[in-house]
Amino acid sequence: MDRDQLLDAYLRMAVIRRMEQRIAVLYRDGLVPGFVHTSVGQEACAVGALFHARPDDVITSTHRGHGHVLAKGLPPRQMLAELMGKETGSCRGRGGSMHVADPSIGIFGANGIVGAGLPIALGAAHAFTARDQDGVVVAFFGDGAVATGAFHESLNVAALRGLPVVFFCENNRYSEFSRAADQHPVELSQRALAYGMPFVHFAGNDVSAVSDGMASIFEKVRAGGGPFLVESLTWRVGGHYEGDEQRYRDRAEFEELAANDPLSIARRQLLEFGVAGEQVDVLDRRADDVVADAEAFARSSPEPMASSASDFVYAPRRAIPPPVVQEAPGPQLSGSRILRQALHDALADDPDVFLAGIDVAGGNVFGTTRGLHDAFPGRVFDTPIAETAIMGLGVGSAMAGLRPVVELMYLDFLGVCFDQIMNQAAKLRFMTGGAVSVPLVIRTQFGSGRSSGSQHSQSLEVLMAHIPGLTVVMPSSGTDMYGLLRTAIEDDNPVVFIENRLLYEKKWPAPAPSHRVPLGQALVVRPGSDVTIVSWSRMVHDALDAASTLAAEGIEAEVIDLRTIVPLDRATVLASFAKTNRLVIAHEAVVDFGVGAELAALAVREGFWSLDAPVVRVGAAYSPAPYAPVLEEQWRAGPEDIVRAVREVVAC
Repeated sequence: MDRDQLLDAYLRMAVIRRMEQRIAVLYRDGLVPGFVHTSVGQEACAVGALFHARPDDVITSTHRGHGHVLAKGLPPRQMLAELMGKETGSCRGRGGSMHVADPSIGIFGANGIVGAGLPIALGAAHAFTARDQDGVVVAFFGDGAVATGAFHESLNVAALRGLPVVFFCENNRYSEFSRAADQHPVELSQRALAYGMPFVHFAGNDVSAVSDGMASIFEKVRAGGGPFLVESLTWRVGGHYEGDEQRYRDRAEFEELAANDPLSIARRQLLEFGVAGEQVDVLDRRADDVVADAEAFARSSPEPMASSASDFVYAPRRAIPPPVVQEAPGPQLSGSRILRQALHDALADDPDVFLAGIDVAGGNVFGTTRGLHDAFPGRVFDTPIAETAIMGLGVGSAMAGLRPVVELMYLDFLGVCFDQIMNQAAKLRFMTGGAVSVPLVIRTQFGSGRSSGSQHSQSLEVLMAHIPGLTVVMPSSGTDMYGLLRTAIEDDNPVVFIENRLLYEKKWPAPAPSHRVPLGQALVVRPGSDVTIVSWSRMVHDALDAASTLAAEGIEAEVIDLRTIVPLDRATVLASFAKTNRLVIAHEAVVDFGVGAELAALAVREGFWSLDAPVVRVGAAYSPAPYAPVLEEQWRAGPEDIVRAVREVVAC
């Protein structure tokens, strides 16, 4: 750094220091709610790392991210207003201390989940690469994140694909209350060797050293030099959180903290440049003024309207006209080929769409993506077996404006990457106050009845349905597979698209390329007057078989295919229930605590005056899926179970 650059860097660090000190006081006084993790002592890392960043570069941050977002250019007014829960905050009071974000200036968000920003950084970097841009992503994380699976998956994918990411570890020597030395068996430099990734170590409290080193790294990454792993050794002056008494640290360590203060180091360097001490004092006073102005702004700003508590959960949905019914059947195609055609047409229509996942380039295990890589070689690609990285790749690239379709090979593998779906994809629009949309489609499949065992047969739609922000789609027909998938890819919300593998080889007429099916619109697939059967996915076919059996007994069942679990078409269910006064719900999942329970609750509250008989649910027994065919057949539900349930309610 030259003299003027160091003066600039000193002022930036001073603003962060004064801001963090003031936040601690405001938190103590109850004006900043929630949790607060300050970065006093780490200012040189944030300012040095981003001193040569461009406005269009992207960062992902951590729960200790105030310094990062200020260094990236977030106005102090907007940051402090966010921490105070005000409408003028960068996230309109929806994010708070651990989730400050402003995607418009490349701040893809601080994160309350350790290591969770690293997979998202992959997606932002992929977007730069896909658009042939020379942007760089700096993914901040602490030394504690090195132990997470997200860290290893992210480095592996970044190295494999040569993505423009700088993984910037602020090693402040503590993972919460535990010393870093007690957490890791090897040095971080050895981790870099394992992934064939260049490694650079910085004296993290010297802003000149960090800035100079990062200038070279930015240049190399912009030129296609691939990812870097950086370790910036620094000190965390405060505790893990405000209020932490730090009894795990000794007096000698606190003395070392004072001797290595980044502002003191920079001040000495400025004096060596010939800068007068009074000139540095002026910068300190300017920093005080900036923070005072931010506090005055935040204090005078309005709180969000209480009536807006549910705003920004979902992006507005595009109006989809009712599907046009074909007059004459076209050629018959299998469900897998129809899905493949939907993906092909989406890729052909929109250059922002891409498809990624395990073995998708080769067609995947069920052949639903066969041939797509050859047709779109840069936009259909394989990933390692790294579900967290796959989902993060989707989240980050969606935030950057692409329309990713990422594949989770089996629905059962949801637990491996649930954080990126539950805490990232589903919540980022809400936590940024509507500043970002996440137009992501997660394709996956399930299905019992083929002795796939307990870890490959589960119907887990209720897990996603319980998470606000997600859309959950489960088609039962080829026409809906096409129409719903095309709609999902064009939607601006994260959609979990769940296919049933037992429908892959069933055949339907080929849909027209213009065919779309609205999300949240159920379909009456068989009219009736005596009982309503509500189902979705493959069980719709069991419900239709049961209805045929019942018709021979003089019982006319109306069968409703939900098609989407979220949004749930309550109106269609209630309208049918008002006509038949009896309700049976059939699903492949276990009966207990499922979507069927939600529909039953709907019937006994909103539909109470239509209730002429108990609401009955049909589904699998409350146990894992058995392997032996005889046991699985006993466990799972089928048409005969639906028939028995209907007879029960009709007899009442």
